[in-house]
Amino acid sequence: MTGVAEKSRAALWPGLIALAVAAGYLIAMLAVEKQTYIISLLAVGIVVVIAAAWFGLFDDVSRAFADHEDALCGFSVVALLAVAAFFHEDHFVLLLVITVLLYVVATLGLNIQFGYAGVLNFAGASFFGIGAYTSAVLNAYTALPHLAVLLVGGLLAALIGSLLLLPVLRTRGHYAAVVTIAFALLFKTFLEVNDVLGGPQGMQVKGMNIFGWSFNDNIEVAGISLSFYMNYFAVSLLLLIGAFIVVRRLERSWIGLNLDALRLDETAASCFGLDVVRWKITAFLIGNFLIGIAGALFGMVGSFVAPNNYTFADSLILVSILLLGGIGNPWGLIVATFIVVIIPEKLQTIQEYRFLLYALLVIGVLLFRPEGLLPRPVRRYFPGWQP
Repeated sequence: MTGVAEKSRAALWPGLIALAVAAGYLIAMLAVEKQTYIISLLAVGIVVVIAAAWFGLFDDVSRAFADHEDALCGFSVVALLAVAAFFHEDHFVLLLVITVLLYVVATLGLNIQFGYAGVLNFAGASFFGIGAYTSAVLNAYTALPHLAVLLVGGLLAALIGSLLLLPVLRTRGHYAAVVTIAFALLFKTFLEVNDVLGGPQGMQVKGMNIFGWSFNDNIEVAGISLSFYMNYFAVSLLLLIGAFIVVRRLERSWIGLNLDALRLDETAASCFGLDVVRWKITAFLIGNFLIGIAGALFGMVGSFVAPNNYTFADSLILVSILLLGGIGNPWGLIVATFIVVIIPEKLQTIQEYRFLLYALLVIGVLLFRPEGLLPRPVRRYFPGWQP
């Protein structure tokens, strides 16, 4: 038994080292401002990743996350708390980290649709916007508790998404994608011509307030000043933890097994008695619910919503995160979201060339790792089993 315990602890170390290196690298990337330092850090990161892949270190890390996922999830939360503590007074950096957390929640919803059920959705930003506009309207015209507003934002995104079910269910593949693309374009037009929702100028969104605690006020703890974004960081982190647990439990359950069968071969699944329509509806509604909740909270964080923030281009950003991280792997989404959100933002002073560098990075990853940075591992029917 002692040998087994030591072997188990040894298998955990690659994951811990990877998390520590990632947290340190993220802090360094967020802390530096000079473009030469940022580009140097990017180059170092790329070299380290290539070297790790060359020596097969990613296999040890993947095995550690597969065998000790619960423990490493806890250490991941600690790493995020360490990042937030390091930048406890920096409004911009904390806003950037919060954006990453909420984008991860949204892409987890897309992951259920794309990665598990194979249902295409190119209107992710539209459902994100539905949640954001819901928080704007309810906070302005009702006294509904703000935690309930988040749930209503998710429910409304799922409800409006249900209007697309009929055309989505009657089409397949690229044709189903066209339906969601059309919805994304119509949604932006609807917001622009609707004066009740502010038209092209958008709407202000009241900040979150829970039990009299205003989230838009800075915090003083033992003489230490904390940015008011720490409030939103805490809620965003809790939301991400909850969404991650739901998605992982869903994947490992019989529901996830049915969704996998649906994605791999819809005709064969139907022949074996699987209700294809039922599971497509389930995946589409649950995914949009998560996207809507993330959008509702993001609306309060940003204090403003406008049609130009929820365009088809923004939907493509969410899809690119999914493809870059590895379709079906929630851990890959976290890594890809940090890359997609933070790197272009840190390279702002290069103007339009930053998008060129970002595009080259994405193309390079897709060329050399077409399944994404962290491909989805083979389903494990007996978690924790060792050969």
